Amino acid sequence: MVALGAGFGGPAMAETAGAQRVPAVHPLHPREAPFTVAQALAYPFSNGLAAAARGGAIAWVRNVEGVRNVWFARAPQFTPRQVTAYTEDDGQEITQLTFSPDGSRLLYVRGGDHDANWPAEGGMAPDPAGNPAQPRVEIWQASLAGGEPKRIAEGDAPAISASGRLAFIKDGQVWTAPLDGAAGTAARLFFDRGKDAELTWSPDGSRLAFVSQRDDHAFVGVFEGADKPLRYLAPSTGRDAEPRWSPDGTRLAFVRQPGLGGAPEPILRNLPHPWSIWVASLADGRGQRVWQSPNTLAGSFPDVVGEANLAWAAGDRLVFLAYLTDWPHLYSVPVAGGAALELTPGAFMVEHVALAADGRTVVYDANTGSTRDDGERRHVFRVPVDRAAPEALSRGQGLEWTPVDAGGGTVAALVADPRQPPEAALLDARGVRRLPISADATPARYAGARFVEPRAVTFTAADGVVVHGQLFEREAATPGARRPAVIFVHGGPPRQMLLGWHYFDYYSNAYATNQALAARGFVVLSVNYRLGIGYGRAFQQPEHAGLAGAAEYQDVLAGAHFLQGLTEVDGRRIGIWGGSYGGYLTALALARNSDTFAAGVDLHGVHDWSREFDDWLGKPVTRYEQGDREQALKIAFQSSPVADVAHWRSPVLLIQGDDDRNVRFAQTVDLARRLDAQGVSYEEIVLPNEIHGFLRHASWLRADEATVDFLTRQLRPGEP
Repeated sequence: MVALGAGFGGPAMAETAGAQRVPAVHPLHPREAPFTVAQALAYPFSNGLAAAARGGAIAWVRNVEGVRNVWFARAPQFTPRQVTAYTEDDGQEITQLTFSPDGSRLLYVRGGDHDANWPAEGGMAPDPAGNPAQPRVEIWQASLAGGEPKRIAEGDAPAISASGRLAFIKDGQVWTAPLDGAAGTAARLFFDRGKDAELTWSPDGSRLAFVSQRDDHAFVGVFEGADKPLRYLAPSTGRDAEPRWSPDGTRLAFVRQPGLGGAPEPILRNLPHPWSIWVASLADGRGQRVWQSPNTLAGSFPDVVGEANLAWAAGDRLVFLAYLTDWPHLYSVPVAGGAALELTPGAFMVEHVALAADGRTVVYDANTGSTRDDGERRHVFRVPVDRAAPEALSRGQGLEWTPVDAGGGTVAALVADPRQPPEAALLDARGVRRLPISADATPARYAGARFVEPRAVTFTAADGVVVHGQLFEREAATPGARRPAVIFVHGGPPRQMLLGWHYFDYYSNAYATNQALAARGFVVLSVNYRLGIGYGRAFQQPEHAGLAGAAEYQDVLAGAHFLQGLTEVDGRRIGIWGGSYGGYLTALALARNSDTFAAGVDLHGVHDWSREFDDWLGKPVTRYEQGDREQALKIAFQSSPVADVAHWRSPVLLIQGDDDRNVRFAQTVDLARRLDAQGVSYEEIVLPNEIHGFLRHASWLRADEATVDFLTRQLRPGEP
């Protein structure tokens, strides 16, 4: 028996192995003509929510069909106002919104690929629009009183001091420039032998802390002025990160992991990766450990958004996120040391975290609540830093995420539901209030009102693991007719698809495409396979997964068997599609089970783990000890689609940008040659200069239209 507890947003439900929980089909105008993919993708998408340090102002990025702009709202009315006026789908990201201390200016970074696994050769910024002038990653500033934005300098990761001094990263070093954007005045602030990151100014703005990354170890350093040497706090063989200043600026807290060394770790089984929290004094540079994780799998360093999410809170307490049980939760510990206090107990995950301006509370989102199936949503909560007393700030069938302190007891967040895409909102005693974006700021052709509401389902894999998913289904135009079905597999893999719009733009595109498929009569199942978040540590970190055995593929195959068990599905017409890790699982499904999966669309998937072995795990050190590397390399190949390509029969559409910095383009080139040799039917779309998460709306539109078209031609031949 498997019990799904109340932490998933409802009463416990017992299910026998193999049982399927399927809510009733939700009818939605079955004879209505399907909307186009372009209409599904015409949604506005908001992200990057930021708040001024002392509250009272928020800003965010709004992307409408590839045109990205910065929006801003100030207390008390919080009337939204567009700050920038970009008009082109040029593929240039806008990220890292940063307020000046007085709240009068807003900095942003334009350009780059901030979700890449590695930089491009020569450090070139992406150029997906084929601009003859080479794009750069640049810092811009906008006056919130009005006027045109000004370019400050080429650089990234801006940090502004209390006195208005700007520091930023360029080529792995720390630079500075005046905030007024005066031309030609950017200069390197200091030299450090490492590759620098994580800039944070002291409260009075006199000192700058940074992380000096040095391959197998890393230091927390402090810059105090051009006439003083750099100081490194409590240097060790460890890897230090996440520096956080004390309110009086005399101490720094940071996270420490062991340095990269020792005997080779086994690749084919999971080991604990302990970590600790340290505090060092600026007076003498010495540090002391104030908290140590247990040496258990659950105590390993958290591989979640923001990682440890360390913060120096009021009352000299340090707040952090850890996976000490089966769930990632918030804890706090006295700076002087002592036992960690769990702030957010329960069977759910805490994800995005922000400390309130006064340091007394933390706001966060989590997949829990009082509504049925809240395990597949996000809601916002607030908790004091010194006791376990969470307070729900949102609830219901909507989704709310990335909360920030907007001042005066108000929390801002991004909110969505199954039909309305993410927009900025306020959460306070009056409930959730979307900020009033003008109607003409959203394309009239957006088809969200005609979307179906996805429904939570569960099914059981061959080894007994309960798998969650979302079912997209419209009532059949012809009662009793059997319809084709499609499985969608997300990327990551530490991701969770939700009962509505997603907080990542990549997966919002997938959500819209699944809606377009459902509008064409497909039954669509989005599978939240193991390795994903939202269902506990053991589910996220299973044994024998990925290149160590592909155990998660059982969940994908179980999803196909679930669909075959639905009376409305034609079990001979099941397709599959996905991107990145989802592309890998799509290719694996077609290679291993062309008898089950009749067609697939593979976006930038990994096809041969052994080819990427050194990239993911590091090149082997020249020494006698090799651990289980040779056996792991063999299993990595056996866990790859190319190992079973001889059994591949079903047609496939391959899609990838050739400037992909997460999965090498060579993976798709290699697979195409193998499919040629096997005589397998395939089509391909190559997007010159595009990256992994396509930066242009035009690229997504082309890929998603092709996905829907290909699956329709393969699974509904002869139908209009």
